Amino acid sequence: MADYVSGLKVGAKLGNGAFGEVFRGEDPAHGEVAVKVLKRARFQDDATWPIYKAGYLAEAKNLAKATHPNVVKVHHVVEAPDGDSVVICMAFCPGGSLQAIFENGPMTLSAVRKVATDILMGLGAMHARGMVHRDIKPANILLNGKAEAQISDFGLVTDDLVLGYASQAGYNDHIAYEIWNGKGTSAKSDIWALGMTLYRLLHGQAWYEEAPNPQDIVKGGGFADTLRWLPHIPKGWRRAIRKMLNDDSSARCQNSAQALNALARLPVSPKWDVAVTRDLISWKMFRGTRRIIVEWKRHSARKHEWEAWSEPAGTGRSKRLDDSGGVVGRAEAVKGLEAFFEV
Repeated sequence: MADYVSGLKVGAKLGNGAFGEVFRGEDPAHGEVAVKVLKRARFQDDATWPIYKAGYLAEAKNLAKATHPNVVKVHHVVEAPDGDSVVICMAFCPGGSLQAIFENGPMTLSAVRKVATDILMGLGAMHARGMVHRDIKPANILLNGKAEAQISDFGLVTDDLVLGYASQAGYNDHIAYEIWNGKGTSAKSDIWALGMTLYRLLHGQAWYEEAPNPQDIVKGGGFADTLRWLPHIPKGWRRAIRKMLNDDSSARCQNSAQALNALARLPVSPKWDVAVTRDLISWKMFRGTRRIIVEWKRHSARKHEWEAWSEPAGTGRSKRLDDSGGVVGRAEAVKGLEAFFEV
């Protein structure tokens, strides 16, 4: 283990990030912590690195002064002895990030609304302090020991870095329309990125990656109208997310309070557990003593069929609820499924 400052000991690596590496650590004052080491990038020469380093140090120290339950606490930040990295000691979040959950599949409506509420509370507090995150995405949302969502890496991306950083990190699709078109970041661009994050969490990685690359569409405008939705996502959720993703920043939720108000009215039931593969999408939930199952079989781009039935938790007979009546086109299948889920 290496010693850095004030007895902080850095141990096993937890993961790699676009900014550097994250390690598990032990701090005399705070116990178990996470340690982010921001290393000098190859493109940062002797003239530019001091500028970036000063920015990292200033933003991290600023964040350390601003505490909120839904923002990962920064305990302290220092420049490493080698001069080529910045070391940030933060609270350890045992639940990890939402990136792994996103990769595993869709989250339930209730789980996504809870995450959104937590993040908007944190964003609102930090925006009120004049801070913009610029990098809201599943990987930067962590879960603490109480399963509360907390925002990490607040303010580490600057306006000068945002386009190049997002490209390096693989998150170009979280950059708002106005940024692609020459305007700076703002609280409303954070709202845009949160809308994209919520869409991701509701659908999971497999479904999300079936669509064309979002960045190619976002730059030209009208991206929100191109979103493909899993059929069980209610209309209210679709309207709320499309509003967050509006090209016109004045037509979005203007702040976290407005977004929270919109989310509070959204339904969180029924609680479908959803699994998405290339050929089959399935929904399952319990209603009383029976389990409801819906399956959408995607035989090819033009051949689809679906069926819904219920079965007892114990012994008994299965009961047909609805189906597509055989193989149909994609649009007809989606229409039928949406009608079934609306009932």
